[in-house]
Amino acid sequence: VDKDVLDTQVKDRKIQEAAEKARDEELANEMKQNDKIMCMLEEQQKNDIRNINKAISEFQKNFQKPETRREFDLSDPQALKKDRPARLSDNDPRCTVSGLQKFMGEDLNYDQRMKFQKEQLREWSLQQQRDWKNALADQKFADLLYDKSRIELDQKTMEQQRKEEESRRAVCAATKDFNRTQAAELAERKKLEKYQKMKDDMDEISSLLQGNLLSENPEQAVSSFGRHRVITDRWKGMNQDQLMAIRYSQQQQVLEKLRLKDEERQRDAEWDRQSIQTARAQLVLERHQQRQNRERRQVVDNINAELSQEQKSKNIYLKEEAYSNFPTGQYYAQFNTTSR
Repeated sequence: VDKDVLDTQVKDRKIQEAAEKARDEELANEMKQNDKIMCMLEEQQKNDIRNINKAISEFQKNFQKPETRREFDLSDPQALKKDRPARLSDNDPRCTVSGLQKFMGEDLNYDQRMKFQKEQLREWSLQQQRDWKNALADQKFADLLYDKSRIELDQKTMEQQRKEEESRRAVCAATKDFNRTQAAELAERKKLEKYQKMKDDMDEISSLLQGNLLSENPEQAVSSFGRHRVITDRWKGMNQDQLMAIRYSQQQQVLEKLRLKDEERQRDAEWDRQSIQTARAQLVLERHQQRQNRERRQVVDNINAELSQEQKSKNIYLKEEAYSNFPTGQYYAQFNTTSR
């Protein structure tokens, strides 16, 4: 690791942080100053709006009285004395659809119509009671017929269940005899299978004791495809020459692995050297970019200062010259001069 480069980077980082802190403080002071100016402008705007509203109120009070307004009839204190009844009859021509003075069920014949409706409801109620009694009688007769049919159906079902029970007992007896015969045959077959299995086991044990598997004969593992191939289920292991050949191969593999590690270490060292050179070039480029950023920031700050000065001059001009004249009474007198 290049310690000098790291120290330089740390020093530059601290210088950059100090410059950023100073710039942030300068921006904060400028923002505070702008906030104060905005507060003063807002307060001035509120005062101007208050004065304008006050002037409008005075003008309305002196030149736009309530009785001269178009909507004065909505708040006229003599409106009840001047008003007429809502309607005189159901066919009053003033009771139009848009007037909302006549609705369904609010006619003048309401009492007679309600009396007729009550009589009609009473007749309907009596008719419903008669229909209900007839329906109850029909339902009672239908229930009686249903009970009789259910009793006959239950008797037929009981007779059918008795016949099914007798047939089921006969089937169970036949099944029991058949199962007894099958159990006897199964016991005999198991006895014969046990005897045959015991005989086969004895023959297998005798064959294994006399065969090449337990005697560990190396020739039994040689395959018919060549002596370099073996039969895995008969192979008993390698001899001393084969083990020495495997150890020699392992030593060669270890040497090859050490050589590959040495080459990889050299590649890593080359990559580290190139990374350091790249970091140095990147550091130089970052310093150049920081220098350019500072120069551009200084240009932008100068432009902002000029714009701020122009804005202040414009505000002074608007405050002292453009907004210094207020309308007089002659200006307001030209409005609302025609007769209705």
